[in-house]
Amino acid sequence: MARILIVDDERSIRATLCEFLRPDGHHCDSAVDVEEALTLHSDNPYDIIVSDIIMPRITGIHLLERVRADSKPVQVIIMTGEPTVDTAVLAVQKGANDYLTKPIRKDDFLKAVQNALKVKRLIDEKQMLEAENRRYQKNLEETVELRTAELQKNMQGIIYLLSSVVEVRDPYTAGHQRRVGNLAVVIGKKMKLDKQAIEYLRISGYIHDIGKIVIPAEILTKPGVLSPLEMEMIKLHPTKGYEMLDKVNLPDIIADTIYQHHERCDGSGYPQGLDKRSISMESKILIVADVVEAMMSHRPYRPARGLMAAIEEIRENAGRLYDKEVVDTCCQIFLNDHYEIDDREHPILFPL
Repeated sequence: MARILIVDDERSIRATLCEFLRPDGHHCDSAVDVEEALTLHSDNPYDIIVSDIIMPRITGIHLLERVRADSKPVQVIIMTGEPTVDTAVLAVQKGANDYLTKPIRKDDFLKAVQNALKVKRLIDEKQMLEAENRRYQKNLEETVELRTAELQKNMQGIIYLLSSVVEVRDPYTAGHQRRVGNLAVVIGKKMKLDKQAIEYLRISGYIHDIGKIVIPAEILTKPGVLSPLEMEMIKLHPTKGYEMLDKVNLPDIIADTIYQHHERCDGSGYPQGLDKRSISMESKILIVADVVEAMMSHRPYRPARGLMAAIEEIRENAGRLYDKEVVDTCCQIFLNDHYEIDDREHPILFPL
């Protein structure tokens, strides 16, 4: 049953209206003025408030305004012994749900209460459904976040695994892919690539030599100069990497970037002989990062050549072999920003 508050400065009216409600089992409280009504309202979740307009000190309209400010669902029925069109309009404008004129007839009063209760039940049901929907939505979002985090972790593990497979086959270049990926990311950020492109760059860098797993280990670790045939086999690794990744559910740009990481702007690279118009920006960045890191690192067939030799190489060939904007950015990172080669395995925010 409903909780109803009767507000009127006349005791007889309060008592009569409460008596009308008791047969239906409603809980009825009464207040002699607005101040007492507001106190009761703050302490009790009333379904309906029935209030006179004309009362000492504070009017029922003020009570209506306060109740509406505090609680939208509660139904308010306004009573008055001086009915006018202006009074009725004002009551409705302030949020009254119904309007009764004195003397109050029992049937009219009970009908107004029943109508108010129907509206209140609909509001309560709507709020309950909305609350259930919010709980469902929250649970769904939490589930999606959990599954997404798990998928992110799994995909990151796969990228790390692919990277480590190459290192097992070619221990002399251990960490090379990580270092290239990290450098490519720094270049990409300096060039203001968007967040997604940055993540694709890191992934591409971390596994750009994955195609080397099909190259015989004795060729990968050979300390001397490679023969023409061995060199041709080495040149297969971008194609093999592309073919492997093309069958995996990864964004195409990752496989394409790896496919192009030995191309050159003048078309002298391999395996496709692309020129600068056909090479993606991600690939142009990875190309420079790969060359710089490789020159700074030791190889079985030569000692490390150092940073300045790498800077000299890319500067001399900027615009011919390497993209000039990428070269300028890379030089700024090392010479102005004092970047140091980063061998850490950074988290991968895989674009899902």
